Amino acid sequence: MIKSYLKNKSTYTSRWIVLLIDISMSLQAFFLAYLIRFNFTLNFGSHDFVGQLPYVAIVSLIGFLVIGSFKGIVRHTGTRDAVNVFWSVTFIAVTLMLSTLLLNKFKFFPHLYIPFGIIIIHYLLNIIFLISSRFIFKYLFNRIVTSYKKPKNVLIYGAGDSGLLTYNTLSTSLQGNYKIAGFLDDNKLKIGKQFNRVKIYDPKSLDEKFIKKNQIDEIVVSIQNIKPFTLFEKVDALTKLPITIKMVPPVDQWIDGKLHVGQIEEVKIEDLLGRTPIQIDNPVLQKAFENKVIMITGAAGSIGSEIAHQISNFNYKELILLDQAESDLYELQQDFVRNKIENFAIELADVRNSKRLNDIFSTYKIDLLFHAAAYKHVPLMEDNPYEAVKVNVFGTSLLMNLALKNHVKKFIMVSTDKAVNPTNVMGATKRVSEIYANCLNTEGKTKFVTTRFGNVLGSNGSVIPLFKKQIDKGGPLTVTHKEITRFFMTIPEACQLVLEAGVMGNGGEIYVFDMGQSVKIFDLAKKMIHLSGLKYPEDIDIHISGLRPGEKLYEELLSNEENTIPTYNKKILIAKTENINVKEIKLKIEHLTGTDDISNDEIVRRLKGIVPEYVSNNSVFEKLDVKNVKVKKLNIS
Repeated sequence: MIKSYLKNKSTYTSRWIVLLIDISMSLQAFFLAYLIRFNFTLNFGSHDFVGQLPYVAIVSLIGFLVIGSFKGIVRHTGTRDAVNVFWSVTFIAVTLMLSTLLLNKFKFFPHLYIPFGIIIIHYLLNIIFLISSRFIFKYLFNRIVTSYKKPKNVLIYGAGDSGLLTYNTLSTSLQGNYKIAGFLDDNKLKIGKQFNRVKIYDPKSLDEKFIKKNQIDEIVVSIQNIKPFTLFEKVDALTKLPITIKMVPPVDQWIDGKLHVGQIEEVKIEDLLGRTPIQIDNPVLQKAFENKVIMITGAAGSIGSEIAHQISNFNYKELILLDQAESDLYELQQDFVRNKIENFAIELADVRNSKRLNDIFSTYKIDLLFHAAAYKHVPLMEDNPYEAVKVNVFGTSLLMNLALKNHVKKFIMVSTDKAVNPTNVMGATKRVSEIYANCLNTEGKTKFVTTRFGNVLGSNGSVIPLFKKQIDKGGPLTVTHKEITRFFMTIPEACQLVLEAGVMGNGGEIYVFDMGQSVKIFDLAKKMIHLSGLKYPEDIDIHISGLRPGEKLYEELLSNEENTIPTYNKKILIAKTENINVKEIKLKIEHLTGTDDISNDEIVRRLKGIVPEYVSNNSVFEKLDVKNVKVKKLNIS
């Protein structure tokens, strides 16, 4: 009955009732101030206490109305509410003092003269009464409401700042009666210690026996600043326990900077794999983008759009977003408009159209160009080598030539680990673009910089969204080979590194990103099944489909001829490359891109002539490698 009344009848106590209670308490504090001043006797001498009560009530009413301290929800009282009360009673005290001075000076209404000592005592009592009463009411309300709910025993994984904030949020929540049974933390220095009399345990000690003994209902994972796959591994281990696993969202998703219980939800795969925090506070980037005209090709794609969003945080002069995908480019435009991002231009264009590109370069005086436009799907490009060459080589070379002609200060190309010892058409075309960038780097003032990294989580066509769709449809999940591995990085992290590498480049470098440990795709598939609350193979099976044309078992970030030089960012390395015969390579690239009426075999043959380390794998083009066995390998790494 009480619970129903509290939740339904008066979910929020009327602000006018709160105002009346505040005025009443202010008058009681005024009476107590007189008692204290006159040694707890009712002999107030010549002072007209009764006549002053209406006057104090009116001043109190004005103070509460002006500051609005009565408008807060009492059962959610916090620091801000306490501050508002403080300013209200300060307003009341100052008003009483000033009015007393005026009344005393002009001899008006002498019965309203209040001694300063009483005003100060009244001020202090008001602060104590009004603030403490709110917190007492909040405490009593919580006790009444939670007494009708069965408590949930919760373990919080993470005893850092996020874990402690989660503890406070759950402890004061009215949405559920939570009892924090303990913390879990991997830091050995914290294990065995206590926070607010709650013990911190080693996650390795967590098993079904521990869960049963302590009657644990939920584990809330509250870890920030952690690599996606590290978090993935931790949560996957927890899912084997017979309890509910929930997760605290990343800090940037907290409402008004505060964590709310409603945001703590059961684990979602996509939340695990996209939590790398990105904080772009590098002063070098600030200076590099200051007042610059920047163009991004492929701006509507996964990488291009993230680069665009990250650059939008800087004080650039103009940002040109170029792509041929109409719908996706429109979505990016609307996103910029919604976020009130200014000084940007949308250019719907194909990087293969030389006239259109010429017009764009004539319109804008471009300082920096980030080239993310490319065909990237390996099996599709293996079937369509002409299109792969037209976009990835011809389109890229057009942009590079125009950048050189129009004195663009820096051209930053987004490449791929598939360009290293390529086994497919797509990787070979990207390698040709890397080589062409090195060729042009010595021919003018434009600095050509290449960035090379592996797969990005959540990008269009990547394995994570594919597995998610297959799980939603009931399976099976398709993996091309049981031993296949890939490097992964989140889109925001990859794009931040692209920006940093692009800015630090002096021209001619190939920047390689530290992708961490490679991930076995078969194991990733099993973990995604487990995290979806299903079992492998009972609920969802995994089908081995066989390697696709041009696909590698293991990707590489460096060729055998390359080693690295470190940079100030430990996640960015420079691949040392050997000298190339610029004249010979340029002739071969012109020969590759200058003719349309040639067969797929001839296109691939010419690619192999430029990139001799390109050896086809599981592809119809393997036949071309036999003829190239005796061809002397060129030093073009």
